[in-house]
Amino acid sequence: MRSRRPSGSPRLRTLPAWLGAVFVAACGGSGEDGAGAPTAIGNAGASATAPAPAPPPAAGPMTPPAPSAPVVVPAPMLRFDDTGISVTDGLTSNGRWTVGSPLDGLGWEYSLDLGRTWIRGEGDSFVVSGDGAKIIWVRTFDVLGNRSEIVMVSCTLDTMPPAPPSVGLVAGPLPTVRITGLEPDAAWEYSVDAQRTWIRGSGSSLTLVGNQVRTLWTRQSDAAGNASPAVATALDDPLSAGWIEPSGDPLAPTVLPSWEGTLLLHGVISRPDMDFVRFDVPSGLRLRSLRLVHYESVDPIAFYAVQQSPVFDAGTQVQRMLAWGHVGPPELRQELLASIPAPTRGAGPYTLWMNQTGSDATAYAIEITIGPP
Repeated sequence: MRSRRPSGSPRLRTLPAWLGAVFVAACGGSGEDGAGAPTAIGNAGASATAPAPAPPPAAGPMTPPAPSAPVVVPAPMLRFDDTGISVTDGLTSNGRWTVGSPLDGLGWEYSLDLGRTWIRGEGDSFVVSGDGAKIIWVRTFDVLGNRSEIVMVSCTLDTMPPAPPSVGLVAGPLPTVRITGLEPDAAWEYSVDAQRTWIRGSGSSLTLVGNQVRTLWTRQSDAAGNASPAVATALDDPLSAGWIEPSGDPLAPTVLPSWEGTLLLHGVISRPDMDFVRFDVPSGLRLRSLRLVHYESVDPIAFYAVQQSPVFDAGTQVQRMLAWGHVGPPELRQELLASIPAPTRGAGPYTLWMNQTGSDATAYAIEITIGPP
């Protein structure tokens, strides 16, 4: 935001809103010139006339002392939590600013009215309240009252949560949750663990299939990062098309209907209960992503593998697999196909194997996204 400098206000040089601007006021000193000329007095009554003493050389102008160096007080360093969609948009839902100084022993103060009044700072932070655009000046000072450059920053504070999104469960070959009613620049999130963790949604829908997630929570997050109240959608109908127990037979995997977009495959596995699921990527599309987004187990390690085949007949021959590896809490939200070149993930059948070699039951959820190349 740019503003016209009021008459008589300090000179300010505006930088990007989230960085601030800096200005220096210097103080100096000067010396005074001085000169002296002695006066010669003769000896009256002397018997002989003595030559008058030579007058001293005329005194030249004295060299003035060098002016004192200006006192430079280091400017403060400011940080705030930019919760907006961009780290440079200056939009935040958190009005707390942290103040730091390069040197110990300096005080600091801030102004919210372009320097007309200053508020003495305490600790290492201050809070700006009231939604709307803010222009903030901050400066440091030493024990002698010398002030630093003024750091000017601007931001927009938005603490108002948005309304919940509109959520609809659409029947079909597989149930799909559709999200509408989002604010401009807002995103939507979902949770499968009673709102303990939230996952950023993509597109405007999510298809679900499996036998572990019984309730899906959704919410929207506005441009400033404020979250709406959550909306709960029940998914616990065992007779629905999306409630399946995946096959444990690698040569007869459960076959999912075709889809485009993001599908959430959820289930429970243990050592004797493996999951084999086949899905097909339609012509002209690509397997874009495979992410573990939920993992709950005493055992922190499970195993996954993907084979480009209508069945999983690779056994333990990893060279025949498209991707494979251990999964657990460290792999949450990571792209499991990051090392697989995109052109090799084209149209055709794929079979996913989820396995837990331990005896503890493991709940999981994997996002599978199919879309344009």
